[in-house]
Amino acid sequence: MNDGGGSPDAPRSPQEDAALQWDLFTKHHAKDGEWWGTWTTYDYMGDVKDSTIAAVSLQPDAELTSVTHTHKILTASTSSDCETCFDSSQVTTLPTIATYTPETLGKRHRLGAVGMVVGPSLLPKSGIMSTELTLKHGDGRVRVTFQHAPVWERGIEPGSCPPQGLKLFRAMVSKEKLRPTTSEEDSSREGKFQGPPTVDEEKTNPPTPGNPKFFRPVPPFKWHAKWAGTSWTWGPTTGDRGWAIQEVDDADAWHGRPMGDSGQQWSMRFPGGVMIQCPKLVVGGIAGLCRIAWMPEDEGEVGTIEDGNRAKLLRLEASVLALEPIISDEDENMMVGFYPPSLGSLRCDVLEKVGELEGASLEERERAAEGFVWSSADEEGAKALTYEDSGTESASAQAKTRVAKKPPSDDEELTKKIAADPRNALDF
Repeated sequence: MNDGGGSPDAPRSPQEDAALQWDLFTKHHAKDGEWWGTWTTYDYMGDVKDSTIAAVSLQPDAELTSVTHTHKILTASTSSDCETCFDSSQVTTLPTIATYTPETLGKRHRLGAVGMVVGPSLLPKSGIMSTELTLKHGDGRVRVTFQHAPVWERGIEPGSCPPQGLKLFRAMVSKEKLRPTTSEEDSSREGKFQGPPTVDEEKTNPPTPGNPKFFRPVPPFKWHAKWAGTSWTWGPTTGDRGWAIQEVDDADAWHGRPMGDSGQQWSMRFPGGVMIQCPKLVVGGIAGLCRIAWMPEDEGEVGTIEDGNRAKLLRLEASVLALEPIISDEDENMMVGFYPPSLGSLRCDVLEKVGELEGASLEERERAAEGFVWSSADEEGAKALTYEDSGTESASAQAKTRVAKKPPSDDEELTKKIAADPRNALDF
């Protein structure tokens, strides 16, 4: 199993850390090619607001000492129906976004195994906080950008005081495939244009083992299995560390809870085994968790080229901090501004399916999929339900007229769930 390269351990020197980050960047993301995908933007309600076919180009130089970051947009295309005709397309290259070196990469990027986080950072003038998470597998990537905008409490005039929170207002998701580089003089051309991955492409040329399948049904229960592998973690004080995961426990299996661990989480699930989560509202003093989980491959079918291949699960989690006040040196009761948003921690898991959950019923899996961690306390509570029976009715009639006693209040239910697992807390 690919562990993403490298073997993180104790905190490194700044030079060693920069070299490790550069190695991960050039190994997994800065490739000789272009990451083409359909950039789909969703609003807070989950509705599609925009869709653009575009590419991220992270072109390394011959010596791997610098990487040039550009974006390319498909501005026009014409499709033909006959097999002997050619499609035509026009690609526009936008101005260079940045040029990275081992010394400058760490200013906005942080990598761990096959995952990469860019930001959080503030967009000029608007004050919008942008956080980008990317997972790479084979010749494919899934990239998501969360954007949180300043908000004020009801009744307070926006802009009359510093923002009191950052609320999610849109998210961009892109499933990307590595394609050959489009030359500058070839921006307008004829011939089959290799853009983002498509359904027809996967049907005609099924991806080989080790590469993702973007267009396939992934039933919810497939998320609930025994997963094992490696974990790469990073923190400002702990540095990079590597861990072996023998089995993901229930409390840590957030990929199986599409509604998130609390009522403060915004989430969406997409075809092809992709799920994203982020905080609905980011406030000062509380770290917000941005997450992406991806199942790029299923178990191989017997008798096919994929026979023996294990299902894969990749997870990336980044905690973000924002609206941390800067206190005046002269007056401790006066705030003079906010510190820039920062990355509090990173975790990237590379997992494989090693078996099915033992003793997990469909009801338990359904409960987990609703966002709650199923525990023995839930099971005992279910068994404790008693019924009021009519003494004169037959057994079959009693079964039809059983009335459950009044269940505990919502607060009692919530208290029990939080006691069993703190991740079930709905409020901070």
